[in-house]
Amino acid sequence: MAERKPIESWLTDMDGVLIHEGVPIPGADAFIKRLREAERPFLVLTNNSIYTARDLHARLARMGLDVPVENIWTSALATAQFLDDQRPGGTAYVIGEAGLTTALHDIGYVLTDHEPDYVVLGETRTYSFEALTKAIRLINAGARFIGTNPDETGPSPEGPLPATGSVAALITKATGKDPYFAGKPNPLMMRTGLNAIGAHSETSAMIGDRMDTDVLAGLEAGMETFLVLTGLTTPADVDKYPFRPSKVVDSIADLVDRV
Repeated sequence: MAERKPIESWLTDMDGVLIHEGVPIPGADAFIKRLREAERPFLVLTNNSIYTARDLHARLARMGLDVPVENIWTSALATAQFLDDQRPGGTAYVIGEAGLTTALHDIGYVLTDHEPDYVVLGETRTYSFEALTKAIRLINAGARFIGTNPDETGPSPEGPLPATGSVAALITKATGKDPYFAGKPNPLMMRTGLNAIGAHSETSAMIGDRMDTDVLAGLEAGMETFLVLTGLTTPADVDKYPFRPSKVVDSIADLVDRV
């Protein structure tokens, strides 16, 4: 088997890799600093579609992590890129927050509940029965169903919260229509991200804390994959999957010298 080419570009998940519950993980600042000093193409990814890249830049800056806006890639941006490629200048009924609505506005989409081309479901802390009912009726009337990401739960200080994947399942049950998810583990999110920074999968690596999204997406996109143990996955969890990361490391701090 041919050896992989040296890593020139890096993609990394955010929660569980760089930060955990609003606190930087030791080594995250050094890793980002090394990437910028070496002028390596890189992206910080998140399946969370609530925030804009500008919001996340400010949030990370408050934690001491200097990540430029153009180096942040969200499932909302990946969804917008997908829709812009599929149906430029289309219309959508959106359930989500500013991260998603801004991304769709930026590609020239009109947000409407009148015969939209798409129903687009994203993350929000205020899913309403009225909005979900409207989404179900629009999908039954012919709108195509898109989801930003398939995560079934999300973290909060009080415990897990239902996320986009769980709400999408409700809509699927009511309509019989499955959504197309643009976010991880869909390799589309990785490939559009790589394109955004002019990188190639054969010389790129993906760092994540989840086997079922980060590692799987990186693997299917043809990248080298690193699993860190600072998030949701334990060493025992790795063997439960039929695929493996290229390497398991304790934390992002172990990868600083790889840049």
